[in-house]
Parts: sequence; C-alpha cells; structure tokens
Amino acid sequence: MTEQASTSDPTDTTAQETRRARALLDRLYQAAVTRALPAHVTAACLPSPPGPGGRTLVLGAGKAGAAMAQAVEAAWPADAPLSGLVVTRYHHVPPRAVGLAARIEVVEASHPVPDEAGQQAARRMLALTEGLTSQDLVLCLISGGGSALLSLPVEGLDFAGKQAVNQALLASGASITEMNCVRKHLSRVKGGRLAAACAPARVVTLTISDVPGDDPSVIASGPTVPDASTCAQALAILRRYAIDVPPAIVQALERGELETPKPGDPRFAHHEVHLIATPQQSLEAAAEAARAAGLTAHILSDAIEGESREVGKVHAALARAVALRGEPFARPCVILSGGETTVTVRPRAPGVPRGRGGRAGEFCMGLAEALQGQPGVYALAADTDGIDGVEDNAGAFVTPDTLARAARLDMKIADHLQRNDAYGFFEPLGDLVFTGPTYTNVNDFRAILVL
Repeated sequence: MTEQASTSDPTDTTAQETRRARALLDRLYQAAVTRALPAHVTAACLPSPPGPGGRTLVLGAGKAGAAMAQAVEAAWPADAPLSGLVVTRYHHVPPRAVGLAARIEVVEASHPVPDEAGQQAARRMLALTEGLTSQDLVLCLISGGGSALLSLPVEGLDFAGKQAVNQALLASGASITEMNCVRKHLSRVKGGRLAAACAPARVVTLTISDVPGDDPSVIASGPTVPDASTCAQALAILRRYAIDVPPAIVQALERGELETPKPGDPRFAHHEVHLIATPQQSLEAAAEAARAAGLTAHILSDAIEGESREVGKVHAALARAVALRGEPFARPCVILSGGETTVTVRPRAPGVPRGRGGRAGEFCMGLAEALQGQPGVYALAADTDGIDGVEDNAGAFVTPDTLARAARLDMKIADHLQRNDAYGFFEPLGDLVFTGPTYTNVNDFRAILVL
C-alpha cells in the first residue's frame, strides 16, 4: 500500500502518533484483503473433474474473476481438460505465476458502467453453453462487479439505454439489492439465466461475496442462481428513484414478461454454490491482526448499509463515546465494520465542477465532520477491491487534525460534502490511500482506532 506524504510536521509527537496509527490501520486493511484473495481460498472448494466423456467449462465475471481463474488453473489437474471465458474489470488481471499455463481466456471490460467489451463477453458465454450435456461440468467464478462486467440487455432495451439505467441507479442512492433487482430483470444473463442456459450440465458456482447478507442471488446479480425477486419489484424500484426506461420495457415488466427463473426451477436441481470469501471473514482477519498488536477489536457488522456520510456520522458518535467516556468499549480499541453504503449524488450549482470520490471517501468526510477533531481517534475506510468508486484511490484516512489541516488550506468540508468531492478534499491533505487493484472484492472496509 502506498499513501501520499502527510502534511503533518514529522518532528511533532502528534505526528509520530499519527504515523503509528496509520501504519496499524494499513496492516488491518491488508489483513482483510489477504483473507479474501482467490489464491488462498479457491482450491479447497473446487469440485472433482467430470468423468470420461465430460468436459469442464469455466465461466466467470467480477473484479476477482481473473485471479479466481488463475487459482483454478493452478489447482486443476494437468491431465483434466479445462477451458472457458472470464471477464474482469480493466487492469484487474494479476501477474501470472511463472510456469502457470493459461487455460481459461480472460477478457477485460468496464465497471461500473458497462461497455461493449462486457456485452460481447456475455454473448460469447451464452454461445459457449450451447451443446452442453449432463456429463459436463460448468464451473462458474462469480465476484462483485459482475453485474456491470457481464451485461446483455433484454429485447427492447438497447445498450445505450442499459448504460443510462446503470448510471442512474449508481447516482440514485439505491441499495445494492435494489440495483441488482432491476439489473436482473433487464438482462439476458443475470438472475439465473446464465445457469439456465447451461442445462443439462452440472453447474458449480464459487463466489466471493461483496454484498450485505452474502446472498448469492445478489452477488453480481446472481447469474447462476434462481431469483426470488419479481418484475413488479423491479418496476417499483425504477419508479421510486424516477429512472426512465423505454415504454416497451415498462409494459413488459407490468405484464411479467421479463421474469427471471425462480427457486424450484428444475434446471437448478443439482447445482451447487460455495461462498469462498465473505466480508465477515475479512473483518475477523483484521480483528485478529489488531489483537496481535495488543488492541481489543470490536466488529460492529459486516452488513452496514445506508448513506455513506450518515454512516460516517454514526461511527463518529460511537468513537467519541469511547474516547470521552470509555463506553460502550474501553480504549484503546479498534472498531471494525463492513457492508455496502451508498452515495446519493447531489445536484451541482451552476459553474461548480463535478466532485470526485466514492463510498469510502464520502464516509470519511461524514466521519471527520462529526468527529470535530476528537483527539486520539484515527480511521481508515477503503474498498477492498482497491478502487473507491471510479477513482484511482482505495479510500482515505481521517486523523484528529484533518479539519485543522483543511482549514489551513482554506478548505471547508461542508463544501466538499455538498458536491460529493471526497477526492478533492483528501488529496491536498495527503490522506488518500492508494493500493492499486487488489484482485478481490469483499466490499467496504472501515477501521477506527481509539487511543
């Protein structure tokens, strides 16, 4: 992990405490990410190759897709046939281990807004399912980000329209469950449709969870598992957030013509789903690292949702209670949480540039504003995929002097919150966290250190 040089005075005692706190928070983040790396968690969950006459086809989508494919290649018997196609985000293909043969094709596409490369990958995957038999095995590698990366709209919605719906959902403040409900019903591959196309082959899904509750039908919009959500629910979500779709799509949803395969569908009778990495497991790894450093660790939840800045304010209230009263936790301690918050993009005033940032940065701004410089409280919030929104940073740090340093640069945090500009706030302070792609994704990671 790399970070910008802090603007704090390195000779000051407080600066030394800050450096130690940031180093510790770095270690906790790295522990969380390491626990979810495909190289560490894939092999144990692999099925046996099919018998004579059967073949193994690998299909996958997500930010961890390329790393999962490499983990399969490393563990799969050299004499067992293996082929397939996986799509991942641009620049999310890890370096290949020396001597590891490429047996699964990996392509790159855009996230979070789909592009033509993702659409072509989806078409090719559906084509690869043609001619499968009951003797064949389809190994599906699914991780967060797959909704955008594997995008093939239903009839009546062109690709530009699908992109517009996706952008509107991202800016609406809708939860990941709501967004994926809509995505499933506007897709030819999501909501179990990819697995249904594999019938009568056996399908085994290995998935890395990036969603609260670890529901496989929500991860990457569940392309390989049946879907209990309905057309009516998808239409209600579109109306709730005032998202426009063509009239023909509205009518198809009203008539239930875009319904997804449901639980109990016989095409899923012999399918298996294995969660190989989850947010809770990563939080537990971070907690273990904190305890190894001599600190008490408390995990609030791995499934926190809500507006990012408001979640930041709630975390700040808890941290202040610990710092000032030693309740509900004694200090020193580390408070950990995960989940998937949302950012509702605010309207811009005329002439005001668009803000830059993602959920982690927005959380940090809400946290810093509410902490009001509380001594002894340090925090890191970052996305475990290494990318906060669409920027090049993973997240940001908050320190007791965050607001004071911002004031010296004539920056007001309220202005940056108004335009959702976390990147513009933390970059001049030297408090952005840069990791590059981590090749996994178990979503939000937050750690607050109270000394």
